[in-house]
Amino acid sequence: MYQQMIFVNLAVSDVAATKKFFTELGYSINPQFSTDECACVTISDTIVAMMLSKGHYANFTQKEIADSTKTSETLICLSAESREKVDELVDKAISAGGTAGKVQDYGMMYGRAFDDLDGHTWEIMWMDPSQVQG
Repeated sequence: MYQQMIFVNLAVSDVAATKKFFTELGYSINPQFSTDECACVTISDTIVAMMLSKGHYANFTQKEIADSTKTSETLICLSAESREKVDELVDKAISAGGTAGKVQDYGMMYGRAFDDLDGHTWEIMWMDPSQVQG
């Protein structure tokens, strides 16, 4: 069965620093699709973050590239398997140089956020599976 994938493309200031940051979070860099201008960060089998230098990113848009340290251009939310895994990943991000964001605790849903080195906001969220209707 076909599994649709998502490729999130983000502009970054320093590709090498970005590779180091996401590796420290436990993600891998796919060398087949990475260059000095692009880091292909594998989040899961179906989620890939393409971290492009601003010059390379500009090849794909005619719009001005947002300064993500001053402007919110997107909120990226990833699921986690438990509250502990939420805390573990966000704590790793902060240790790797990220900035802590807000905590959301609704009992059945728990999340924390961090901004990466370029100010992109990543939310990590856990939802109690018994509360999710399918």
